[in-house]
Amino acid sequence: MASAIAALIALLPILTITYLMVGRFWPATRAMPVAWLVAIAAGYIGWNMNLQWIAAATINGFITAISILWIVFGAILLLYTLREAGAFDVISQGFASVSEDRRVQVVLLVFLMGSFIEGAAGFGTPAAIVGPLLVGLGFPPMAAVVVALTGNLMAITFGAVGTPLIIGMIDIFQSVSRIQTEVVANGPHASIATWVSDIAVWAATYHVIVGIFLPFIGVAMMTRFFGEERSIKPALEVLPLTLFAWASFAIPYWLTAYFLGPEFPALIGAMVGLFLTVGVLKTGFFHPDEEWDFNKKSDWPDHWIGDIQPGESVGSKGELAADGGKVSTPSRRETTGSGMSLWVAWLPYGILAALLVLTRVWDPLVAFLQNTLVLSWTDILGTDLSNSIEVLYLPGAAFVAVHLLTIPLHGMDTTEVKDAWYETVEKVTPAVIALLFAVATVQIMLQSGASTGQDSMLIVLSEIVANTAGGVYPFFAPFVGALGAFLAGSNTVSDILFGTFQYGVATDIGASRTLVLGAQAVGGAIGNLIAIHNVVAALAVVGLVGEEGRVIRYELIPLLYYGTATGLLTLLFVYVLFPAIY
Repeated sequence: MASAIAALIALLPILTITYLMVGRFWPATRAMPVAWLVAIAAGYIGWNMNLQWIAAATINGFITAISILWIVFGAILLLYTLREAGAFDVISQGFASVSEDRRVQVVLLVFLMGSFIEGAAGFGTPAAIVGPLLVGLGFPPMAAVVVALTGNLMAITFGAVGTPLIIGMIDIFQSVSRIQTEVVANGPHASIATWVSDIAVWAATYHVIVGIFLPFIGVAMMTRFFGEERSIKPALEVLPLTLFAWASFAIPYWLTAYFLGPEFPALIGAMVGLFLTVGVLKTGFFHPDEEWDFNKKSDWPDHWIGDIQPGESVGSKGELAADGGKVSTPSRRETTGSGMSLWVAWLPYGILAALLVLTRVWDPLVAFLQNTLVLSWTDILGTDLSNSIEVLYLPGAAFVAVHLLTIPLHGMDTTEVKDAWYETVEKVTPAVIALLFAVATVQIMLQSGASTGQDSMLIVLSEIVANTAGGVYPFFAPFVGALGAFLAGSNTVSDILFGTFQYGVATDIGASRTLVLGAQAVGGAIGNLIAIHNVVAALAVVGLVGEEGRVIRYELIPLLYYGTATGLLTLLFVYVLFPAIY
């Protein structure tokens, strides 16, 4: 059993992140480099890591982070390209034409469209996109932020075309030789990738079961906290619609996870769900008898409205307000009108979905992409660490390719393209430092015992937790994942921070590693509800910077429901229904 001193030293990087980001409200761009320095000190002093291994682990982390950033860059670039082209205004107008009932708009825009944006781009973009769309439709900005943060939770685990599982688990587990050996030797899996595909199926299973009430919760939070009667009764009136929307999303979502793996569940689930739900609404099914709306704007509390008035078009460009927040202003397309049809607005994402599927299932193309333009480094600095960046195979390349196709497709001019690139760089730049040093910190903790034959920092921590929590630990697995996302604002980084830790605890207590890691993947999504810089970003785009505490208090409601239900389900799966799962 690990000594208390060793456990404390191993815990120092995580305590540093917690103190700086939660206690001192430091942004990740400042906190993560400090945590990296603390991890270096912990590895050098407590684990006798030599400088060669520390440097190699850091480089290995940087390479993984660059892979993530390539995906994020491409996803955000396409997103802002469509905003500059006016496609998102056309899409939002299309939804508004289906129904003017606010409850219906939450189901369509927040749960379904938000899930699609999460599946395509991830990294906090749904709330930053959907929130302003809701405000443009007349929602109070506070209500728009609260429901926008809540509604796409099921999609976050598979956000940015599966990045949390592909980068956060596959790449990380492949860097730990002990885990690779155990998975192949003891489980029915030929590789880490096939095993993580199983984890994805179980994560989707948790989401499908627990998420049955997710669309309803989004509507209920709106009617309870922002409705004139402050009641969930109006939400109950659209319960059949919320259940249909859930089913139309959840069934293709789970089937996609089972048959295609972790990259497409959110994308395909949302596309099918949107098609089916809009279709039945247009035929008159599930539409509420009486239209529901907010009470008069003059009766709204001051904290519901910020610098942007409801009903204003909120574009992609912005200027700094006096308090430093960003106040969005209409783009040229929004002020002049684009004349774009709805199917043309959606076409780039349709092309993207087809391209991504093709590059994952057509073996000759897969082989070409995986062996062309690969940047690799083997035996980094003389260690046995190796890593690579498959530039063309990673989804970032598909996003950039569709961006280039969208320019002539939507008739974009040079100014619009430049603005899309400017917004993308502005959005991605803060993530560079945070991701580089977050992944490097985890790599140092992972490799801390490699040069001396000791257990790594994360193995030591998992042994302590296993001995303390014992057999009930699976209940807490989703909350550990939520903690990681709360600290880092990313499901991907949560999986990077705590994936191997959860694996170690599951191993120590004899629980299914697959089921516990499925709960970790779901927990990483849950934590995004209250991740500080996600909340700040969502508030900034609707002109409500400074209301973070109020929003986080609202979001604790779905967080506690989802975390508790997933924890209980994990216990049931691990000990009663599926104890033999690896």
